[in-house]
Amino acid sequence: MSAAPVEPSTRVLIAAERRPTRARLRLALEGDARCTEAENADAAVAAAVRDCPDVCLLSLKAGANRLRATTEIVSRAPSVQVIVLTNRPDEDEFMAAMRGGAAGYLPQSLDPERLPDVVRSTLRGEPAVPRRFVARLLAELQHHTQARRTFVRVGTERVPLTIRESEVVELLRSGATTSEIAQELAIAPVTVRRHISSIEHKLGVTSRSEVKRLLG
Repeated sequence: MSAAPVEPSTRVLIAAERRPTRARLRLALEGDARCTEAENADAAVAAAVRDCPDVCLLSLKAGANRLRATTEIVSRAPSVQVIVLTNRPDEDEFMAAMRGGAAGYLPQSLDPERLPDVVRSTLRGEPAVPRRFVARLLAELQHHTQARRTFVRVGTERVPLTIRESEVVELLRSGATTSEIAQELAIAPVTVRRHISSIEHKLGVTSRSEVKRLLG
């Protein structure tokens, strides 16, 4: 007696207004995933929240609905990896989708034979993005990182601190204790101590009194 076929374990929600598009994507994943379908943005959000598939392929019409569906699915079903498929890849929409939490943004013209690999790599945590948009994404991340930093001057050097570390430094300068800093910033005392330890390391000192001396 032959063994029963192994049922694919990956669950994919295919959201597209056009039935031929849904059929084409389902066929591309045949044997690699168990697929369900939704025919518009509202149905996609409802199905994602209800069923929590592993991946949602959003091949909806361009515009607010596509981005709204992405954001709502990520917000209400955070375990679902959303991949946006579009007929006209657009750099601004790509960035909006990434900010909304999408795990991928790819052209609809993607070779169907590549789709199972795209789904698998997305589930491994690898972003599915067009190569030509990678530079924009990196620039955005670098800008965000810089925006989240501030600097203190020690002699002739500028030492980078996070925004939270800067807040801790200001409270240290005012003479606040660990518990007072924790209360002011609404964080745990152990978190305050970790921030102080990081500040000491960055400044090359070993105590909070030295931090106050250097920055006071």
